[in-house]
Amino acid sequence: MIRFLVLGLWLTALPLAQARSAELPIFDAHIHYSHDSWDVLPPKTAIEILRKSGVRRALVSSSSDDGTQKLYAEAPELIIPELRPYRSRGEIGTWVRDETIIPHVEERLRRHRYVAIGEFHVFGADADLPVVRRMVQLARQYRIFIHIHSDADAVERVFRQDPGARLLWAHAGFDQPERVRAMLLKHKNLWCDLAFRTDHAPEGKLNPEWRKVFLELPDRFMVGTDTPSPQRWYFIEEHARLARMWLSELPRDVAERIAYRNGEAVFGSLAAALKKP
Repeated sequence: MIRFLVLGLWLTALPLAQARSAELPIFDAHIHYSHDSWDVLPPKTAIEILRKSGVRRALVSSSSDDGTQKLYAEAPELIIPELRPYRSRGEIGTWVRDETIIPHVEERLRRHRYVAIGEFHVFGADADLPVVRRMVQLARQYRIFIHIHSDADAVERVFRQDPGARLLWAHAGFDQPERVRAMLLKHKNLWCDLAFRTDHAPEGKLNPEWRKVFLELPDRFMVGTDTPSPQRWYFIEEHARLARMWLSELPRDVAERIAYRNGEAVFGSLAAALKKP
């Protein structure tokens, strides 16, 4: 009898939790608006997609940076700009050895304001190459974040270059939950976005191992879609729906932190400073 009573209470509470989660605003910490999206998806249309999806704020970078500036001009209250070093998507695999990237990034930093440099791709010992080192130096100089798509080794190397650096680790490094947990415990200035991975919540159902990490370190994660192509933009609404689904399995305060409060806490003051004269 008691067993059926408990089950009935759980079944009653689940739809209520899911209904509350459907109201959660989203801070999307991983959006791109690159050159092949501009004609297919004009800025007004892109902003409409974000708003329809319940995205309160979006951390945006692009190849080239002109895409980020287009979206920021359209909706500065929604878009938070970061500077991707790439002038075109084709530089993803070559940029770390291309020293012409340095003056490009320096010029953009003088012209515009950003909350981060990235998201950029670097792995292992390549993080110690001169071009990447200069990105770390510039992030320190401008007191902004680094958004890094990398393995754990590259993260460690960046922190050795600048122990005071602040890093957002794209896709949580596509690493296992126990490894991500260890990295977060080791580095107080490391946060993770969960973009373009599904292992933490396959088909919208929360993975128990990830649940443990989220409960232990609720202030260190953000959701993100990742839009490397124009077609991916049309998944933003579905991604937000799936995120709210698995977030509904967490305590409300933890769900709110991962959905949007962490993004606001980490980037909110930097975003506000962008608008100061």
